[in-house]
Amino acid sequence: MSFFEYALIGFVVGILTTAPVGPVNIMAIQHAVHSGFRQGVFVGLGAVVADTIYAAAAIFGVSAVINFIKGQSGLIELVGGALLIIFGFKIWHTHPHLNGKGNGFERGFLGDAAAAFFMAITNPGAILAFIFIFGSLGDWRPQHGDHIGALIMVAGVTAGATSWWVFISATVSHFRQSIDDKWLDRVNHIAGVLLISFGLLLYANLAFDAFG
Repeated sequence: MSFFEYALIGFVVGILTTAPVGPVNIMAIQHAVHSGFRQGVFVGLGAVVADTIYAAAAIFGVSAVINFIKGQSGLIELVGGALLIIFGFKIWHTHPHLNGKGNGFERGFLGDAAAAFFMAITNPGAILAFIFIFGSLGDWRPQHGDHIGALIMVAGVTAGATSWWVFISATVSHFRQSIDDKWLDRVNHIAGVLLISFGLLLYANLAFDAFG
């Protein structure tokens, strides 16, 4: 695969792992509603740093593990696809709430970014999500030893996550009067469908390899 394809896949992974509405998304949306575009982006950038660290650890770690147990790659893709589908259904049924207490708007830009970073880096599900996604990519993932390809995919994740925060902050700050819990539900429904579709695509790829 080309470097552009690695970057594009990383970009999609970055969006998929960032879009589900969790604590950091709620925090970014709250700050964008109350303080505008820049404040929402700064919250998101703190999470981007954590996501980049986890993505790098996952893709380099997964590459080494898959090279060691390459005979089990099909099983890993099978399990990874199932987990993506389950995760997608879980996100679909999650109902976040925008209104909350102790949002800490007085911290300032750096304080908001730091708070988001620690919220993201202490989330045990984040590293597992990256491991399962990268482990499920099969031939779409850089091979063990392809450090440039791996770095480009990680850069793609960073770009995708950053683009999400810019998009969500711009959207929220522009339509701040219309943002409510129903809007958050729709975001989770879209993210859930995308994750489920990605899992089904992995199964389709496995079926094609088996019977094609």
